[in-house]
Amino acid sequence: MGLPAMIIHATRKLAARLPQVPATALPEDSLLGGWHADRLVIDRRQCVLFCHDESRAVLFMPGLRKPQFAQLGSRWFPPLLTATLAALGCPPGQVARAERALGAVRFDTATDRSVLGSMRSVSEELLAHVWNYGNVLDADPLRLSCELTDRPASVKGKWIRPRERLLALVADLGATRP
Repeated sequence: MGLPAMIIHATRKLAARLPQVPATALPEDSLLGGWHADRLVIDRRQCVLFCHDESRAVLFMPGLRKPQFAQLGSRWFPPLLTATLAALGCPPGQVARAERALGAVRFDTATDRSVLGSMRSVSEELLAHVWNYGNVLDADPLRLSCELTDRPASVKGKWIRPRERLLALVADLGATRP
């Protein structure tokens, strides 16, 4: 059995900026589950909004340039995820387990309408937060990620707390993997 792969389901807008994104769904075997991602343009800057499929936790990455998209899954997503987990209060040992559980990050375009709907709602909240900063490049991506993750969200008719759900998933990694 190979290394686990974290799958990020990219919208067509984002997939157009990424190298070699298959149109078919890739097999998901990450212990953390999958994510969705969308490319947003705010203040004429390219940004990426990530949303965890199960918990609806959110990560925000502002001001990306064209060359950075080629390394989105290897260089930019993992550090933002681990920094956000730490900022949300996840103990260092659990953050390290989550980092190891990521595996290789791969993209496909097999999106889910429910997650995309959650992302649309979050993007509206995000614009309100960014408006307070004046410019998206002045926004702190870690702070915004934490603020947007610490909100109630509806998942198929049930209300959840994304922060609590994500932290519980990370805590469970110790029980499922030594």
